[in-house]
Amino acid sequence: MNRLILVGAVGLAIAAGAIFMQTRSAPSNVTEFPIGAANAQEASDVDTSAVVEMTMGSEDAKVTLMEYASFTCPHCARFHVDQFKQLKAEYIDTDQVHFIYRDVFFDRFGLWASMVARCGGEERFFGITDMMYAQQSDWIGSGQDPVQIANNLRDIGKVAGLDDAQLEACLNDSAKAEALVAWFQVNAEADDISSTPTLIINGQKYSNMAYSELKAIIDEKLAE
Repeated sequence: MNRLILVGAVGLAIAAGAIFMQTRSAPSNVTEFPIGAANAQEASDVDTSAVVEMTMGSEDAKVTLMEYASFTCPHCARFHVDQFKQLKAEYIDTDQVHFIYRDVFFDRFGLWASMVARCGGEERFFGITDMMYAQQSDWIGSGQDPVQIANNLRDIGKVAGLDDAQLEACLNDSAKAEALVAWFQVNAEADDISSTPTLIINGQKYSNMAYSELKAIIDEKLAE
């Protein structure tokens, strides 16, 4: 997805929480969150210390690959269904690559998805992530019905083993929503992220690519 919209942390957190406060009904008080350039100073004022960095593979691996991705980005979904599966089997599971996943929020739906994925903690995050990307077109649908999207995300959470109480607690946590957006804003500003998926391999930034190209880069860095 060749765009990056940075959203106001407070406004997005409010928009995120409001829909979930109105379970199974059409929202009446959800306004669009403010869109514009991120205010890095304002974001840095938000406490993000409780946000967990989601990782896979050995921290001692010679290669560290960080992916910036959005749950609502079609290119990210294709990356996870294709390149990421190969990357995981060949390099992450063999402890040659330390993988770090970082959220990008283009819209409120991506934030909601992240809140559901993180609801099960580190143990369930990547399993839920796999489901969200594999079923992206199903849970987003036309993108016109926020309540349906919210309920679809709840259903994915339930399939992953989360119960109603867990999901509602996670999805009504406006402080966590605000922290996630602020965390994203600071990270995106620091790494100059302008599109998704963006890959940072041992500190060097790359755009989306075929697995053969990704493999060649990793093999080169492993050989250094």
